[in-house]
Amino acid sequence: MNSAERVKLALNHEEPDSVPIDLGGIVTGISRKAQENLKDHLGLSGKDYIIDKIQQLAKPHPEILKRYEIDTRYVFLSSEEYDPAAQEEFFIDDWGVKRQHSENHAGGEYYDIVESPLEDKSFAEIKKDDWIPEVSGVEDAIRKTREVAEGSSQAIILNYMGAGFEFAWYLRGFEKFLMDLHENEKLACYIIDKINEQHKEFYHQVLPEIDRHVDILMVGDDLGTQIGPMISPALYRRLIKPRQKELYRYIKDRADVKLFYHSCGDCLALIPDLIEIGVDILNPIQISAMDPEKLKKEFGQDLVFWGGIDTHEVLPFGTAEEVEEEVKRIIDILAPGGGFVFNSVHNIQADVPPENIEAMFQTAREYGRY
Repeated sequence: MNSAERVKLALNHEEPDSVPIDLGGIVTGISRKAQENLKDHLGLSGKDYIIDKIQQLAKPHPEILKRYEIDTRYVFLSSEEYDPAAQEEFFIDDWGVKRQHSENHAGGEYYDIVESPLEDKSFAEIKKDDWIPEVSGVEDAIRKTREVAEGSSQAIILNYMGAGFEFAWYLRGFEKFLMDLHENEKLACYIIDKINEQHKEFYHQVLPEIDRHVDILMVGDDLGTQIGPMISPALYRRLIKPRQKELYRYIKDRADVKLFYHSCGDCLALIPDLIEIGVDILNPIQISAMDPEKLKKEFGQDLVFWGGIDTHEVLPFGTAEEVEEEVKRIIDILAPGGGFVFNSVHNIQADVPPENIEAMFQTAREYGRY
């Protein structure tokens, strides 16, 4: 059984020969510093490239993908791969969001939002639509998808995150946008609708050209906090859910793909809604906020769970032996009957010891046999 077959069986809630293992996306990846440390630990050389500037994620080293028998491959636009030496204090993205480089106590790097271009604009100014960028990266996406898929035996994932709700607060400012949902509903919905229109135009141009090459397409909006949904379920169902449903239907009408939905935090109360609007895969399964046993029991027939290994405590602060035990525990809970792809909860951060990364992936491959 090759990797693509292994992943497809898991996605169809069947048991393959072993639990599929993933690494390398913008929410399932590895920070540049963590990969540097892992390469030193394994005696690997070679230049690193960044595939996500905001989170400073490394393009996975080919020998790491090979060593851990990673079953997935991600398609990134060529413009997303850049030299980490080309660091800058500020950058402004295509949507006009200004970010500043920062470092945290654990040695990780991130580009935090410092200016949101729509924060001080009136509804009349926002309706001018001069803040909406032209669709770009279409030719790159088509070319790179074909390049990645050609001769590959892994499952192919298009790493383009359709996220109208989340992009809206990037553009408007987090607090202001959440207030808009209550006090200026038409403005809030207008922003989401315009973002989704831009995303749909990208999908309209790209999906017909790559449909037969791609197995999974990433979408997502962070809906959860550590203690529950970010907004009330009633507000979500009235304003956000219909817009997500329209976008996801648009995608599935144009490509035979599984929808990979990313939301950090506790989104338990909204999972039935996500299933209803066409989500096939839920990531990252933040077990510090949701009970994996409850998730498997209540939603394991309808959702594929992707992730599950704790990045709050176990990976950065546990021993290699504790990581090994946690991997076995999560596999025992989420793997039976298929419907599980193994990875960490979100990206592997800079402070995760290389010994723990090694223990995580090696244990998963050895223990995750059906």
